[in-house]
Amino acid sequence: MKIFWLISLLVGTSYGRYEPNWESLDARPLPTWYDEAKLGIFIHWGVFSVPSYGNEWFWWNWEGLNITDYGEFMKKNYPPGFQYSDFAPQFTAEFFDPAKWAELFKISGAKYVVLTSKHHEGYTNWPSASSWNWNSLDVGPKRDLVGELADAIRNKTDIRFGIYHSLFEWFNPLFVRDRDNIFHTNDFVTQKTMPELYDLVHRYRPEVIWSDGQWEASYKYWQSTEFLAWLYNDSPVKDTIVTNDRWGMLTPCQHGGYYTCSDRYNPGVLQARKWENAMTIDKVSWGYRRNAKFEDFLTIDELLQTFVSTISCGGNMLMNIGPTKEGTIVPIFEERLTQVGQWLGVVGEAVYSSVPWKHQNDSVTAGVWYTAKAKNIYAFFFDWPQSGSLVLGSAQPISNAANVTMVGTTTPLKWNLLKTTGISVQLDSLPPKQIPNDWIWVLRLEGF
Repeated sequence: MKIFWLISLLVGTSYGRYEPNWESLDARPLPTWYDEAKLGIFIHWGVFSVPSYGNEWFWWNWEGLNITDYGEFMKKNYPPGFQYSDFAPQFTAEFFDPAKWAELFKISGAKYVVLTSKHHEGYTNWPSASSWNWNSLDVGPKRDLVGELADAIRNKTDIRFGIYHSLFEWFNPLFVRDRDNIFHTNDFVTQKTMPELYDLVHRYRPEVIWSDGQWEASYKYWQSTEFLAWLYNDSPVKDTIVTNDRWGMLTPCQHGGYYTCSDRYNPGVLQARKWENAMTIDKVSWGYRRNAKFEDFLTIDELLQTFVSTISCGGNMLMNIGPTKEGTIVPIFEERLTQVGQWLGVVGEAVYSSVPWKHQNDSVTAGVWYTAKAKNIYAFFFDWPQSGSLVLGSAQPISNAANVTMVGTTTPLKWNLLKTTGISVQLDSLPPKQIPNDWIWVLRLEGF
């Protein structure tokens, strides 16, 4: 396992050219920045932000659904014959301030951002020449949303900019015809999907391409391996670009730069390949919902617990927010991002550039997860024990100078070697005023 982490996270510029097949493409080492980053922000934003009701699945499957809640909502709020495209003029983004977004993302401690460039309904958040009158410059905001955010991120932060892109579109006539021909034709790919992907790379130079919408056809139909070979060999971002695994119906968790496997994927055990937990702060939806309730959102404890269990098992976490149609990030999302940033400001040394330890979670105490960096082991614990003593069954001293401190302080903590296994750390030896943060505390173990 250690050999995997050392080899697979090297920058692959010296490995020659990659061939358009999975054996070659999967051998490309993952650029080191991605594993070191640990945390990213996902942004689901588009025309579906206008209705912002229920689960956005209603809007992406606009036709052919027999959902009572959906039907009653439409009858109550929209006239007969209203089409999904009629929402586009209401996607105004009038309050979208990319500089403020960039500042918030910087405060959150995230190291990369992935913005929706196009979702399954085909509307593009940039002036795509392949999407005439169905893009953010022609209808709705009358702005290049992808370009504005990319510029703000790069000018005001050191965050990496990435894009989400759906390979397919629900109702595009070219795709429907290809599907009716059992994908023996691929006019949609050659005239729409691939021109868009090449345009996005040349125009915005993203360092993450988060592909989606792959499930109806094979990677051969999507021409995925040809595109990835160009991306890794000849594109302007060939040395730093990272990609996910959604490039064909059988590719998730099998092929690609890193694995996402399924939405909210969090296996709880160390994986053989780098992976990502793409998850939502709103438990119900990826897009903004006007009818969301307070209890629908992850608490800061739930969010950080998800993050810690993810990085302890070698994953990154891509936490999703859904802005409004006006381009605002609502207070509940802003609060969560700010809280995550406050926490990372204290415990960041145990997070960024860390690697999985030989134990992912503790053998005795539940709610304790580990990372490692250099010669230090870091123990994240979710609950403060009522006894004031925390048992770490997986920690064994290997030096007479073994030392335990809480990250964010310099005061050594008293600890005892247990007769059975592990150690007991006396947390109450730390004065209450010196406790550095409010959620999920981290111990630094030196000489263990």
